[in-house]
Amino acid sequence: MDWLTGGEALVKSLHREGVRVVFGVPGVQLYGVLAALRDQPGIRFITTRHEQATSYMADGYARAGGDFGTALVVPGPGLLNASAGLSTAYSASSPVLMISGQIPKASIGKNIGLLHEVNDQLDAIAPVTKWRRRVVEVEDVPGAVREAIHQLKTGRPRPVEIELPPETMEDEGEAELLEPSRPVRPAAQAADVERAAELLLAAAAPVIYAGGGVHASDAHAVLAAVAEHLQAGVVTSPEGKGAVSDQSDLSLGAALWSSSRLRRHLDSADVVLAVGSRLALAGLQPTQQVIQIEVDPDEVGRNHPKTLGLVGDARASLELLLERLRAASAPRSSRKTERETLRAEVAALDSQEPQSSILKSLRAGTPKDAIFVAGMTQVGYYSRMFWSVYEPRTYLTSSYSGNLGYEYPTALGAKVARPDRPVVVTVGDGGFLYNSQELATAVQHKINVIAVVFNDNAYGNVARDLDEAWGGSYASELHNPDFMKLADAYGVVGMRAKQPTDVGALVREAVELDRPVLIEVPVGRMPRPAFFAPRRKPTKYQR
Repeated sequence: MDWLTGGEALVKSLHREGVRVVFGVPGVQLYGVLAALRDQPGIRFITTRHEQATSYMADGYARAGGDFGTALVVPGPGLLNASAGLSTAYSASSPVLMISGQIPKASIGKNIGLLHEVNDQLDAIAPVTKWRRRVVEVEDVPGAVREAIHQLKTGRPRPVEIELPPETMEDEGEAELLEPSRPVRPAAQAADVERAAELLLAAAAPVIYAGGGVHASDAHAVLAAVAEHLQAGVVTSPEGKGAVSDQSDLSLGAALWSSSRLRRHLDSADVVLAVGSRLALAGLQPTQQVIQIEVDPDEVGRNHPKTLGLVGDARASLELLLERLRAASAPRSSRKTERETLRAEVAALDSQEPQSSILKSLRAGTPKDAIFVAGMTQVGYYSRMFWSVYEPRTYLTSSYSGNLGYEYPTALGAKVARPDRPVVVTVGDGGFLYNSQELATAVQHKINVIAVVFNDNAYGNVARDLDEAWGGSYASELHNPDFMKLADAYGVVGMRAKQPTDVGALVREAVELDRPVLIEVPVGRMPRPAFFAPRRKPTKYQR
């Protein structure tokens, strides 16, 4: 047993579990933890300028670095501000540990109006967390930390939260520091794997569909080996991009929509091996046989009824599957030529829309190993289909959360996790101003992210849709600052493109500077992408 404050017990337990960075906003109910962080060697504290950025940065850190991210906020409004980032992490299956304060423990639940009181904040964040626990005794802190990390590292990785009242952080007591959590992530049941191998070997035209779970379990190498053995091309969800390098002929990309060549190829598969995906947007045919490798049993068959579920860790399950495939048959004859023909046809789908030419310029100017954060903006939408990804964990989206403002702080977290790589983020002018204050964080902590801001002085997607389908735009035009003056005010390098397609050259220049950079790209209204779902026009406005 050690005699520690609750804050010390928390911080020492975090350090034992491998935490080396905490993103947070210091506040009055956190002093016990802040003092412990100050005195703990080996943990870097990055102060953000808004609580929303703490969880976004922790999410970017987790997804780019392959570990979990950690954030610290005051209770009530602090935690609710941070819940936007928890929502993104939840939708993207990203492991984020949120540590929150509380009001004094004797007043919890009494609803008497103390500073930062939200009654009950555990319930308030339940929809965007996998697990939550309030800790009120010093002796219980190490066990709560260990259980939180166990939750992050087992099953589907999603955010968890621990909250402590101020006196729990500040009071001293006996606390036994525990060994770090080392959970085992088991493979699927052997009988299920055997049945899956039989189905795949009997298939004439198998296809693999890879989601973000491939990254979560580091299953990249074994996924490629299974694909090679079966000579099955790999289609990905946007979150799965990079599961197989786009330099490999095994990669067929993510350009799925109703009329695309890749859609027809996926529809023609007699067996689809889905790895680490809920298949929410895959749009498979009802008669297709799916083999779904999924760590969360509740997700098996949720979006496709004809499913054989392999419940287990993706990497461990694929390794077992590969053993069965190799034991039962030699590798199939190469279909490389067929895949290369398909890849060429998919690449030819790229259109003459302005988003396409801008994205090509941006990709040409961005190093192949760079981490790219795809924003909720026109070029970001295009990138989900057409951005080439060459290494795992180098393409980040907001998944189905789809929230403006996540882009820049998520990119900062990614850069903290991978300081050796360039990090480039696309964001619209509307979304950037949600968290533009984090330019100060980038400068203060030397986080050298390149922010590419596409400026149309509007919530452009909304303005276009209202104009084209609802009888006229409304409430979507924006008044923006001079972005070059804004960059200068924060001490950031500012660049402005003369033409949208200059963006690649500017990014190339920015990478060489190794400083925080803001690139403004003035653009006009962009057309609705051909791959967007058909728009339903209200009867009143049909012409």
